[in-house]
Amino acid sequence: MRQIRRASKPAARRLLCNIEIYLQLWPDIFMLGDSLPVRLEHALAAAPAGPLVVAFSGGPDSSALLHALSQLPAARDRDLSAVHVDHRLHPHSSQWAEQVQAFCQQLEVPVTVLPVHVEGASGQGIEAAARKARYQAFSQHLATGTLLAFAHHREDQAETVLLKLLRGAGPEGLGGMRGLRPYAHIQLWRPLLDCPREVLQRYVQHHALSTISDPANQQPDLARSYLRTTVLPSLTRHWPEVHAALAHSAKLSRTAAHFIDRHARNALTLLQGVDPHTLHAAPWRALDDALRGLVLEHWLHAQELPAPSTVQRNNLERQVDEAAADRVPRITWKGAELRIWRGWIYAMPPQPAPISDWTLPWAGEQLALPGGGTLYLLPEQAVPVPLRVRSPHPGETMLRQGHQHHTTLNKLFQQAGVPPWLRRRCPMIEDWQGHLLAVADLAFTATGLQRFDELQTRPRWDRCTQQEMTSVIDPALTMR
Repeated sequence: MRQIRRASKPAARRLLCNIEIYLQLWPDIFMLGDSLPVRLEHALAAAPAGPLVVAFSGGPDSSALLHALSQLPAARDRDLSAVHVDHRLHPHSSQWAEQVQAFCQQLEVPVTVLPVHVEGASGQGIEAAARKARYQAFSQHLATGTLLAFAHHREDQAETVLLKLLRGAGPEGLGGMRGLRPYAHIQLWRPLLDCPREVLQRYVQHHALSTISDPANQQPDLARSYLRTTVLPSLTRHWPEVHAALAHSAKLSRTAAHFIDRHARNALTLLQGVDPHTLHAAPWRALDDALRGLVLEHWLHAQELPAPSTVQRNNLERQVDEAAADRVPRITWKGAELRIWRGWIYAMPPQPAPISDWTLPWAGEQLALPGGGTLYLLPEQAVPVPLRVRSPHPGETMLRQGHQHHTTLNKLFQQAGVPPWLRRRCPMIEDWQGHLLAVADLAFTATGLQRFDELQTRPRWDRCTQQEMTSVIDPALTMR
């Protein structure tokens, strides 16, 4: 009897293991299409609040997603609707839009068709151009707080990871698509990234859904289609679980990316100056390689500036390491430029060349200055006798209030902490007889200080980079 009991233990363990596998596979094997609504019901319960819109192409995957969501009261309670983007890249695209509308009408789900223009000559490839046009349409059409659902599944995630790998991505890129991420004023929601494609295919077959077949999905000259039709099938023959393995790698990479990102944001908090457009150069350069590039990206993106390429970032690092103290290195790329000065990195949009020898009348209103920046009075005040504002003259000096000797503008700018690239844009304030009253809000002549005291106001210069520079202000600037 004891021998039978001992022999039964391994058999019992095998039986329990088989039961566990049986229970895991129960939804997919026996519930057929019904497993998809179950998955979505659980995902929807954990999703953030907001109206629910499905990005609906009319293909099998998005058709399964929209149909399954339409069966859920929780989705209907979120004012479920659909949006279809007509890229107008295929002769039948208008027919597809009509088919999409008919499908949604059967489900009693409102749908909006958004025609877009895809910039074919943009140099970024047709896939990237179509994606850009599609997402621009989403952001323009959808209301703030919308939860935009996509039908991307496990195989899509595997394709994304491979694409990112072939483009040399790091942990953030290899993390693939996120289940939830903000975009503009909406939330992008991908509840099926762990779901095998076959679950959606079974759902479509089980409910006999009429779907659209886009030939572009099988077009081998498109990168993602080539991976889908050629590379991944070949890999699957040798590694049957390649999709699951790549999706698992994406999860590990995403976890690592979150860890690095958290430390990068903490580092940025410590390295950013009082002026958020500045970054402490040497401590940034001393960061670990895993953090340095990400800190720079976060800093620039917060200013709505594009991040540099690896080559440009390497150039920045070299300039921080090697530039002499009296140099002001400038690193530029499309949409942004960085300058290094006094141990700080300054970020700004591309700056126009300063305009020389300009003069403008000024009666105290907010005045847009040539080359950027504004001049105004604070508190706001009308000037009874108009003044003039002009550009600085080379080698110019001024006699500051309370000083016995003239000061060069160069010395004044250095003392006030005005970066070299802004000095030629500094507004010089004078009366109509040409008598200098003030150098922006940095320093005053005795006459100028008396004039502004009488008006009970002071000029204020907002730099063209919209930065609040940390500066040494002339004590006479303070209202008495």
